Amino acid sequence: MARAEAAGIRVDMEYMETKHAHLTRQMAYQEKKFKESKFFKDWEKSQGKEPNMNSPVQLATFLYGVMKRKPPKLTKSGKGSTDKETLTSLNIPELNYHLEAKKLKKIRDYLDAFKREQVDGWMHTNFNLHLVSTFRSSSDKPNFQNIPKRDKVAMRATRQALYPRKGHQLLEVDYGQLEVRISTCVNKDPQLIHDILKGDMHADMCKEIFQIKNFDNNNKDHHYLRAATKNGFVFPEFYGDYFKNCAEALACQWGELPKTRWKAGQGVEFEGKHLSDHLIAQGFTTLDKFTLHLKKIEEDFWGKRYKVYARWKEKHWRQYQKDGYIEMLTGFRCQGVMSKNDVSNYVIQGPAFHCLLWSFIRLDEFIREYKLNSRIIGQVHDSIVFDVHPDEREELIKLVRDVTTVLLPKAWDWIQIPLDVDFEICGVDESWAEKRKLEV
Repeated sequence: MARAEAAGIRVDMEYMETKHAHLTRQMAYQEKKFKESKFFKDWEKSQGKEPNMNSPVQLATFLYGVMKRKPPKLTKSGKGSTDKETLTSLNIPELNYHLEAKKLKKIRDYLDAFKREQVDGWMHTNFNLHLVSTFRSSSDKPNFQNIPKRDKVAMRATRQALYPRKGHQLLEVDYGQLEVRISTCVNKDPQLIHDILKGDMHADMCKEIFQIKNFDNNNKDHHYLRAATKNGFVFPEFYGDYFKNCAEALACQWGELPKTRWKAGQGVEFEGKHLSDHLIAQGFTTLDKFTLHLKKIEEDFWGKRYKVYARWKEKHWRQYQKDGYIEMLTGFRCQGVMSKNDVSNYVIQGPAFHCLLWSFIRLDEFIREYKLNSRIIGQVHDSIVFDVHPDEREELIKLVRDVTTVLLPKAWDWIQIPLDVDFEICGVDESWAEKRKLEV
């Protein structure tokens, strides 16, 4: 990790200065439009002075006290929430100027962090192995693991500033479905193992949830709904969420797209259509009806499809209540007060990261042993980022596949399911924003 920190990543200072000024102008325009709106003037009138736009308390008082809006979500203290998802779901057009300004500021803050931490055009982030209770890693100064990826606008704006050494290219290697695969090593669920190796759990659940008879992943609409199912139902269920939250997320909030209340002609938009329109056409005319539908699917998900996994979670929880700690496959112990979700998740997340860390260490050793000019420069969740010399690319790819999918399972005999990795590559002298899938 220290060698990855020392290698660093190159920063385009000229781009950052230009982009910073551009974002500042865009923010000023959005804030100006917001201050000219009737919403802001009414807010100002209720305050008796110009409100603090960055005060959640003032905004909540106006929205839920003065305007009498029903809060879509409450905070832990029982008050109306003003987080991004809640404000977007209120669907107040004038308030969207404020939300856009905040989004632009967040992007600008990333660039400010790059600029603050760079030295002579190079950024050397910190990677920590001692701060996270699940024994995963973390990153700071700046957070290399939190640079935007899903939001395309934010991704391009930030990653466009990051480059490999001149004449080199960036290569990102991601362990496919790592935590889900490692979970089978503890729960031994035969259906889950089958779905990982031969099936498609996301497509299966997509067909059930959205009642699609002839599912075709090449159909753009179906592909989108499969992604919504994966991120809005399957993964949340695996990590301990439940049907009500999943229903709201799928119907109204999924993705970095407009999130609104449940109404005909509103909701998550895809290919010129709206998800709520699709659900209404299937007979789910209200969110309550869709929620009951998802409740039945959840019961089948854990009661029939992954019943072995469900039994393991209950057994594992009882064992923790008896012992007061949980043991990881990699020999680490978590103890103290943990929730039921923590008990199930920690024992999977820790070993999954240790698989990545083991691979990270071996690849670093081989790179130095073979005296390669390529370098490991970072780690992001389940992926490793390389600064690669083009002449060494094919050799490095073969080395990566051997270490991650052959040597690792041989080193730890508790890994009883095949592992896989995906590759994304940028062109020579291209920024991290230009990465694309590499078929190996």
